Amino acid sequence: MLWHIEKRLSYLYTGELFSSIIFIVTSFFVNQTFPGLKLYSLLSFWSSFIYLEFLLLQGTVYWYVKWKRLKTEKNSVTPIKLVKQLKSLIKWNIAWMIAAPVGFIVDVVKWAPALPISGLSVSAFIYIFACIEYINYFHVQLSYDNRSDLKYLFITRRLKQSCLRKDFKRLSRGQNTILTKKITHDV
Repeated sequence: MLWHIEKRLSYLYTGELFSSIIFIVTSFFVNQTFPGLKLYSLLSFWSSFIYLEFLLLQGTVYWYVKWKRLKTEKNSVTPIKLVKQLKSLIKWNIAWMIAAPVGFIVDVVKWAPALPISGLSVSAFIYIFACIEYINYFHVQLSYDNRSDLKYLFITRRLKQSCLRKDFKRLSRGQNTILTKKITHDV
């Protein structure tokens, strides 16, 4: 059973890391291939893109630490120190989420009347994706990509709390351990 959880955690952290790298490479090629988008000239692009990358980095670290701990200690309970660090980042994530739209306002003012609508649309998509990632990591699990998750969704007809949210609750209750059988439901 642990090998299954280990495999899942590995999939999660490598997926987040791979996504962050691919997004950087893709943004470069899109900017080079479609210069009319003016992506790298848009503050809205950079504020949204950096926010997304920051979130993906948090996800990578979270899943990697859980994977590494399971691999070395046969326990995937997130260390309290990491939970506290990620909890402290909530304020930064929310601040970034609120501040990023300022980039759109600056771009509208700066580029009017020759506003690169397509570039702003790409930036808006990235921003929305980043906000969804924030919700997925810190509040409610939005990704259901395995049989266990789909079964839970079908049976309960409601979304799961995110694993990180469960860790925050554990932190607030002062619990440092979770029963091994509970671990399987957190992945």
